[in-house]
Amino acid sequence: MVRAFQPRFDELPRTVPVFPLTGVLLIPGGRLPLNIFEPRYLSMVEDALAAGRMMAMVQPRQAAGEAEEADPAVYDVACLGRIVSFDEMPDKRITITLLGLNRFRIAEELPLYRGYRRAVADYTPYPEDLEEARPATVDRDRLFALLKPFASRHGLSFNWDVMKDVEMRPLLTSLAMVCPFEPREKQALLEADTPQDRADLMLALLEMGAVASSSGGSAPQ
Repeated sequence: MVRAFQPRFDELPRTVPVFPLTGVLLIPGGRLPLNIFEPRYLSMVEDALAAGRMMAMVQPRQAAGEAEEADPAVYDVACLGRIVSFDEMPDKRITITLLGLNRFRIAEELPLYRGYRRAVADYTPYPEDLEEARPATVDRDRLFALLKPFASRHGLSFNWDVMKDVEMRPLLTSLAMVCPFEPREKQALLEADTPQDRADLMLALLEMGAVASSSGGSAPQ
């Protein structure tokens, strides 16, 4: 995953802004579009654009349906991203695309700065995220056979003709990010040790969804 504008592992920032968002997953190599409108997150993006264009995504630990807290507890593992495009909207929003770079453990959370959260990042558990990892081995026919009932159940629309020709690595990364898995399941996908582990877990999640769909029930909790 080496790119011309990508930092080296030893250049990754020690202190990073963190954007907590339930059910939103950023994986190394993935591209995440975001619509920024809250004042504190507009400040975060402005500061990131002025200093290396890097910020991180992390999921709150709040269960679905719980009352939202202003600054909820978050999972220990987050993903650093780099803003690769942005656009200023007339209604004072900023749209950005974040490219996933490297996972990290939150070693320490720092006091709020301009209203947004910051953390001290420990990248040592994930020294290979910036490298070109060995791609996962997945049977495309099996993947599609599991994905189609899952997509139907969740109202997702895919261009299957295009997807059959997409390289497996970006396809799996994109599916892991866009499929509406439960937040704890998305966190497990993020924390998977290898791309193969992540692919195997995603297939298992799709299979559970397919079984639930065919039986008319809900996915196992």
